[in-house]
Amino acid sequence: MIRKLPSATLVAALAGVLALAGCNKADDTNDAAIDTTPPPAATTPADTTMPPATTDTTATTGLSITSVDLGSAVGDDNRISVPTTTFTGSDTIHASVVTDGTAEGTLVATWTYQDGQVVDTQEKVVPAGPQVTDFSITKPDGWPAGNYTLQVSKDGMVLQTREFKVG
Repeated sequence: MIRKLPSATLVAALAGVLALAGCNKADDTNDAAIDTTPPPAATTPADTTMPPATTDTTATTGLSITSVDLGSAVGDDNRISVPTTTFTGSDTIHASVVTDGTAEGTLVATWTYQDGQVVDTQEKVVPAGPQVTDFSITKPDGWPAGNYTLQVSKDGMVLQTREFKVG
């Protein structure tokens, strides 16, 4: 048996479907007004580029560190004469810090053991110009085996770090 739906119900359902379908339909009336030209390529003005990163600290501290060498002996010129990064427990540990700069400054050498336990802190005034400064630590009853770190800083800013081992 075939049932016939009342024509008013069928018309209302069809109108509802058409109304919903019209909600998703794009508006074709303004297609000619849409600009399909791709945007111009992005450009960077030459005067807004950043200079390359630098590790020179002279501008902020007036003093730069050229090198830090570790060893068990230094010469009369404060330069390391026996370079090493592995020491025995009875060694005196030297750090030869080569600096240059436009101003006198105070360098701080902080020597730490393993997890940051401070072994010693030393301060030395370094004159302007090229200089070589010796920092050293010794422990008459011997250094415990392990990993150590030397940080050389000025005005609270770490300029150089060196790791070494006693073992």
